[in-house]
Amino acid sequence: MRIGRHRMTAYILGLSAFYHDSAAAIVRGGEIIAAAQEERFSRKRHDPRFPRNAINYCLAEAFIEPAELEAVVFYDNSALTIDRAVRNFITVAPEGEGAFAHAMGSLLGDKLALKHLLREVLGEQRPLWFVDHHISHAASAFYPSPYQRSAIVTVDGVGEHATLTIGRGNGPQIELLTELNYPHSLGLLYSAVTGYCGFRVNSGEYKLMGLAPYGEPRFVKAIEDNLIDIRDDGSFALNMDYFAFPGGDVMTNERFHALFGGTPRRPETRIEIRHMDIAA
Repeated sequence: MRIGRHRMTAYILGLSAFYHDSAAAIVRGGEIIAAAQEERFSRKRHDPRFPRNAINYCLAEAFIEPAELEAVVFYDNSALTIDRAVRNFITVAPEGEGAFAHAMGSLLGDKLALKHLLREVLGEQRPLWFVDHHISHAASAFYPSPYQRSAIVTVDGVGEHATLTIGRGNGPQIELLTELNYPHSLGLLYSAVTGYCGFRVNSGEYKLMGLAPYGEPRFVKAIEDNLIDIRDDGSFALNMDYFAFPGGDVMTNERFHALFGGTPRRPETRIEIRHMDIAA
């Protein structure tokens, strides 16, 4: 997988939406002209909706008309995401029917309506490109950096199929060389612990990080022995006997709960010492 910088005089509108923290940005000639999250205008924390307000702000800040945009770029490849959702459901069916219906509602609804939503804001259809999710991550780190050559590692929950990639940047080119795929994900492991400790997945992970210094890391061996197999080459695999996210609306199951000494903490209830130790 490889991408390169586009024509240096072109205005490009970049979009992220329909998952969490939707946003828009305009770049030209390798320079970020404007960028904003939709929540700044809607006042809705982590607003995932189509970022029409952020788009309008970026156009005004760049002082350009929509017709001057060379292209619009979306932050992931929806077709591959649909492929992963279908493959996942086939693996766990009939379990997970509700979660599958919810996921497909977003994928086949909001994301397939993207061209219509863009036409509403821009007034005309501009060329629309879909970039693989981890390429977007890699580009957001490498291109603004001061380096002409760099190793690039991206780690998140999941993007299309990949959960971790290793690649390289060289001048205008980014090339991803290898990847680990869903469901084996450090990001989803982190989110599972976030949810277990009573914080909201995809927004409360920073709270888990903030809780960690208050505890002692006494669960390290339990995690390494039961939840994740870390291999000599640096790759890893989750032990899916402890996780429920492939087929349900929750991240963890009874076996996970027993490993950490009880049921998940309910939000807004007292934080126990064991939650601090799990976070650590």
